[in-house]
Amino acid sequence: MPVGFGVLGPVTAWDDAGAPVDLKGPRHRAVLARLVAARGRTVPVGQIVDDLWDDPPAGAVGAVRTFVAALRRRLEPHRPPREPARLLVTDGPGYALRAAPDTVDAWRFEDTVTAAADALPRAALDRLDEALGWWRGPAYADFDQPWAHAERSRLDQIRLTAVERRAEALLALDRAADAVPDLDAHVAAHPWREDGWALLASALYRAGRQADALAVLRRARELLRDQLGLDPGPRLRRLETDLLRQAEPEPTGPARVWAETAAAYERSVVPGARARLESTVGMLRSLAVTGPGGLEAARDQREAAITAAEHLGDPEFTARVIGGYDVPAIWTRSDDPAQAARVVAAAERALAGLGPDAPEATRARLLATVAIESRGAASPGPAEAAREAEAIARRVADPALLAQALNGVYMQTFHRAGLAAERDAIGAELVALAARHGLATVEILGHLIRVQARSALADFTGADAHAAAADRLAARHESPLVGVFTGGYRAMRTAATGAANPEAEAAYRSWATALAGCGMPGVARGLLPLALLCLRVWHDLPADLPDDTDWGPYAPWARPLVLLAGDRRDEAAAALRRTPEPPRDLLLEALWCLTGRAAVALGDRDTMRRARAALTPAAGELAGAGSGMLTVGPVAAHLDRIDAALGPG
Repeated sequence: MPVGFGVLGPVTAWDDAGAPVDLKGPRHRAVLARLVAARGRTVPVGQIVDDLWDDPPAGAVGAVRTFVAALRRRLEPHRPPREPARLLVTDGPGYALRAAPDTVDAWRFEDTVTAAADALPRAALDRLDEALGWWRGPAYADFDQPWAHAERSRLDQIRLTAVERRAEALLALDRAADAVPDLDAHVAAHPWREDGWALLASALYRAGRQADALAVLRRARELLRDQLGLDPGPRLRRLETDLLRQAEPEPTGPARVWAETAAAYERSVVPGARARLESTVGMLRSLAVTGPGGLEAARDQREAAITAAEHLGDPEFTARVIGGYDVPAIWTRSDDPAQAARVVAAAERALAGLGPDAPEATRARLLATVAIESRGAASPGPAEAAREAEAIARRVADPALLAQALNGVYMQTFHRAGLAAERDAIGAELVALAARHGLATVEILGHLIRVQARSALADFTGADAHAAAADRLAARHESPLVGVFTGGYRAMRTAATGAANPEAEAAYRSWATALAGCGMPGVARGLLPLALLCLRVWHDLPADLPDDTDWGPYAPWARPLVLLAGDRRDEAAAALRRTPEPPRDLLLEALWCLTGRAAVALGDRDTMRRARAALTPAAGELAGAGSGMLTVGPVAAHLDRIDAALGPG
C-alpha cells in the first residue's frame, strides 16, 4: 500500500503497513499540511514561509528546506540516496505533494462526495456513509493560520452537503425515520442551512410525525428571523403549505417537472402497452450518460427490456427496442462481454425475423448494434454489418442513424495496426454531422475519437483541442463520464511528452481514482498497471510492479516482462509461448510492442518476426496512444529493436 495522509482531523500520515509515521515537530507537519491543501499544485518556498510564520526568522527558507528533507526521509525511508523523491517533490521554485488522490483523506472525501451525486440512492448512501466516517475531527485541527482556516471552511461546507445528500438518499430509499436523528443534530449545529430544515421536516412527515414536522418549520422560521433577520425561502414556505394540506411534500425545480410528467404518464399510458417499453429504452439511453450509477443501471435494464420485447413475438418491435439504445461507444472492450453477446444474438434474431416491408432504418439500427456490441470481433460479419448500416443511413439521409452506423464502423477499424488516420476521418465526420444537427453526445464521441487518433499520430496540439472541446460539451450537457477519457488522455500526454518517470507515474495514479469509480469495468480493470508497465518498458526500466497487481485482461501480455524483471527467465519464456495474439482493439499496437520486447529479451525469433509483421503498418504511430490512455513509445523504436535483435536477413 502507498503512504497515506490524513487532514480530516489532526494532520498525520501512515506508512505502507498502516502504522503512523513520525512527522517530527509541528513545523514539519505544517509544511506537509500546506502541501496537502494545495492538492498536488506547487507551493513556492516563499509562500510556505509566509504561511508558517507571522514574522519569518532570517533563516526561514533554509528551515523549510530542512523540514522538507526530514519529511522525505520519513515518508520514503527506503528511497536510495541519489534517487529523486516521488512523493514530496521539488518543482521549480517550490514543492508539491505528488500523492495519489485515494491516499489523502481530504482529496478522497471530495472525490467520493462528487461521485455520489451521480449514483443511485443505495450506492450514494454507502459512499457517503464511508466518506463521512473518514472525519476524525475538524479538518487541519492542529493549525490556526489563515490558509488552514480557509481550507477547513471549504471542507466543512462539503461535509455539510454530504450530510444533506445522505439524508436525501435515505428519503429516496423510504427510510425517513433513519434520517431524522442526524438531521436534527445537523440543523441544531447549522441553523442557517434551509436545505437541512426542509429535509428534517420532510423526514418527520414521511415518518408519520406531521405535528413535529410543522413544529420544525416554525422553529426554522423563528431562528432565521431572530438570528439572521431573514424570512424563510420559497422551499420552506411551500413545504409548510404542503404539510398543512397533508399533501406529500413536492419536489422543486426540474425534479418537480419530472415527477409531474411521470405521474401524467402513469395516468395516461396503459400498463403493458408497447409504448411503455419503447419509452423505457429512451430513458435508459439518457440514463447511460449521467454517471457511473446511471450507466450500470442502464446496462442492467437494457437486457431486460430486450427480453420483454422478444416475448411479444414481433421482430420489428423488438428491433426498435434493440436499436433505440444508441448510446455512443468509445472503448473497444465490453463492460460485460457475455451480455454484449446476448444483445448481438437478439439483434441477429430480430434481423432474421424482419419482413420484406420493414423500414430500412430499422434494419440499419440492428446492423449498427451488431457492429458496436461485437467490438472488433475477429470474424468479418460485424464489419460487413457496419458498412451495410452506413450505406443504408446515407441512403435514407437520417443523421442520428448515420451517427450510430459510423460508431459501428469505428468499432470495426481494428483489424490491423496503423489505422489511426482512418479513425480520425470517422471522428471528423461525426463532429461535423453532430454540429449540423445538434447531436451533443455524438459530437462528444467524435471529439474523443479524434483525441485517440491524433494522439496515435503524435499530434498532441490537435488532441488537446479535441479533449478541451469534449470537456466543454460534457459540462454543458452533464456527461461526467467524459472526464474519465479526457483525464486519461492528459495523464498519457504527460508521459508521452517527456515528463520525468515519477511525474508521469504520479499523473497516471492521480487519474486512477476517476477510473476506479467510472462504472466501466471494460475500461478500468487492469488499465492503470498496464499504463505503468508501458511507461517503464518505453524507458527501459524493469517491470517491477507488485506481485499482487491485478492485470485484468492484460495479464498474458504483462506476465513475461514481469517474470523477466524478477529474473525468472525460464518461466518468462514459457509464459511468452502461451501469450496469444492481442485482441483487435485500441491496445493492439501496445500489446504487440510488449510481446516484441519480451521476445527480444528472450531471443524468441519466431515471436519477434510475428510482432514485426503486425507492427510494421503502424511504424509512424505512437504505440498504444490510439487508446488515448497510455503509450509505450514510438512503434518505430520497437521495430528498430526487433530488427537489431534479428540481425541481417
